[in-house]
Amino acid sequence: MSFAAERVRFGVIGAGRVGRLHTENLAHYIPEAEVLVVADVNATTARETAARFGVPEASVDAAEVFASDAIDAVAICSSTETHAPFIIEAARAGKHVFCEKPVALDLPSVDRALAAVAESGVKLQIGFNRRFDPNFRGVRDAVRSGEVGKPYLVQITSRDPAPPPPGYVEGSGGLFLDMMIHDFDMARFLLDDEIEEVTARGAVRVDESIGEAGDIDTAVVTVRYSSGALGVITNSRQAVYGYDQKVEVLGSLGSVLCENETPDRVIRQTDAGVVHSKPLYFIFERYRQSYADELRSFAGSILNDSAVEVGGRDGRAPVVLALAAGVSLRERRTVAVSEFAS
Repeated sequence: MSFAAERVRFGVIGAGRVGRLHTENLAHYIPEAEVLVVADVNATTARETAARFGVPEASVDAAEVFASDAIDAVAICSSTETHAPFIIEAARAGKHVFCEKPVALDLPSVDRALAAVAESGVKLQIGFNRRFDPNFRGVRDAVRSGEVGKPYLVQITSRDPAPPPPGYVEGSGGLFLDMMIHDFDMARFLLDDEIEEVTARGAVRVDESIGEAGDIDTAVVTVRYSSGALGVITNSRQAVYGYDQKVEVLGSLGSVLCENETPDRVIRQTDAGVVHSKPLYFIFERYRQSYADELRSFAGSILNDSAVEVGGRDGRAPVVLALAAGVSLRERRTVAVSEFAS
């Protein structure tokens, strides 16, 4: 298929919050792409999303998207349990695939999806949008350039402004697979290094209903890289002051870090104290640009027939780390990543 002087024609599957955001970006902010159909099991949601962003067709059946000769690529934004089956269907239909994280909640499902992609030869990009955030990318670039010398320690902080409802928690796979999976990916991204060991501790400190749903809402995970560097990841489902997202890499020549994004950079300093704005409140404010940039990159890889920036291997590795963290939490021990089949 030739894409010379053409745009990538997308079908979006799933019209929840992230599906609507991706539809808006593809339809309005990425000249290399256009959206031909939005599919969602809720017909009203599909129609309203299509109408809102000028998409010509709405559907309740993802199979119609996969079967359409007019569609070049799909953006899978549906619930987690559908990700791997939809990747397989799309690959078999010859459609390039952008899929939200995680690929699946278990490794056999992940591996079946990746095998289907490899067999078909289509492109697969996983939605770890934080790799496209200019702040985090700047930290990674500083590490790559040698500015911090030999990396010693990585610190990653992720705290949501408010906890999700228990109903969401029950189907999410838990904090490690739903929330911290972004941080596991970021830990690999920042150092271009693999993680060999994971030690996790967790608690229910924010919302007892999350514990009743079988999950935790507060966690500290330490990791050891292949190089010997160490990492510390902290998560909380609630930070009352906003969406708290920070990273730092300490090395032999110094450190590089990025602080929170705020609505403005005004700092008021008086004898009463120093005051500045709180962090941006939620994920779609903080990472608005990176969500567009990841899709722009994906469309470009299709048009140029180049490698995607976040491929199947990058989708699998954080699932392994999240599963290792779960074992560590339950068994109260350090878990070697080698315990999981490669």
